[in-house]
Amino acid sequence: MWEESFDTEHEVGGKLDYSPVSWREYYDEMEDVNVGPADSRDVFRIYKAGSEGPLLVLLHGGGHSALSWAVFTTAITRRVNCRVLAMDLRGHGDTLVRQSDDFSTQTMSSDVANVIQACYGETPPPIILIGHGVGGAIAVHTVGNMVIPTTVGLVAIDVVEGSAMEALHSIQNFLKGRPKSFKSMDHAIEWSVKSGQIRNLESAKVSMVGQIKRCEVEEADTLEQASPVPDVVVERSEEFYDQSYVNDKENAASESVYKWRIDLSKSEKYWDGWFRGTSNLFLACNLPKLLLLAGIDRLDRDLTIGQMQGRFMMQVLPPCGHAVQEDKPERVAEAVASFLQRHKFAEARRETRSSNSLSQ
Repeated sequence: MWEESFDTEHEVGGKLDYSPVSWREYYDEMEDVNVGPADSRDVFRIYKAGSEGPLLVLLHGGGHSALSWAVFTTAITRRVNCRVLAMDLRGHGDTLVRQSDDFSTQTMSSDVANVIQACYGETPPPIILIGHGVGGAIAVHTVGNMVIPTTVGLVAIDVVEGSAMEALHSIQNFLKGRPKSFKSMDHAIEWSVKSGQIRNLESAKVSMVGQIKRCEVEEADTLEQASPVPDVVVERSEEFYDQSYVNDKENAASESVYKWRIDLSKSEKYWDGWFRGTSNLFLACNLPKLLLLAGIDRLDRDLTIGQMQGRFMMQVLPPCGHAVQEDKPERVAEAVASFLQRHKFAEARRETRSSNSLSQ
């Protein structure tokens, strides 16, 4: 049902092209950052773009990876002078940590601070923390704990305590209803788009690479069945489940299958801690704040009052799903660029200023 809105540039021979795209199309460099003592280091995968201006630290949602920010990164660096650092959170993407099952807000906030210190030392540049879903909650806790002194701004994307807490009860059932494996990366990308999990084909082609991995059939058979975590907002889109996308062990001709990189259903004991009290903690953060939502119905009582009091900027970006920065990367980039310029955190790129003056 989403094909109608896709650009023809994704078509090959009249059919939509679901082949994956490399991170190199969107980021300048990729790096594995070592954190901790030499004999027991954690290794965090990060992606960078830009060479001047403030540093935007991007934290993805549960089950996703830093690649979910790929298209947004191109859009924001085209609008303002800034640097981008997107990281795979612990247990996600290509990050490798010793305690991969520790998803406490304290540990994950420390991860963010440790990666920043490893990359920029004791005097990092001005930082704007931007987080989506679980990543948004971690961004709020990171600011609240004041573990990164040079943080000057906070952007939370579709993370609201009220709606998040209500959705927690239905997540396990949601996870169980998803395919456990796919025949190929192309099939996974096609499924993600047609199921409505990612409503932008360009983003899905680069993002899904960070969500699933190739496993040999023998290895896949021994792995415990895994499911992605969809973050905490269960979409009401039309359910799509076509068995042709899922690996059939009995009839599989290939020697490998593609499975989800992480099973966050086991992290259920942390879900409550991610979001409980987040709204008041967000309001208490004493710096410029922006809240981007997929729908006005997401807003809870505390944030509604805070918004009426002018304690933060807010923008609603319908129609889109929970993966706001993937579904509407240009709109999110416009909102973030406006926020950065309003508070004089960043300047518009010269090309952007020129095009704006010509259009006036």
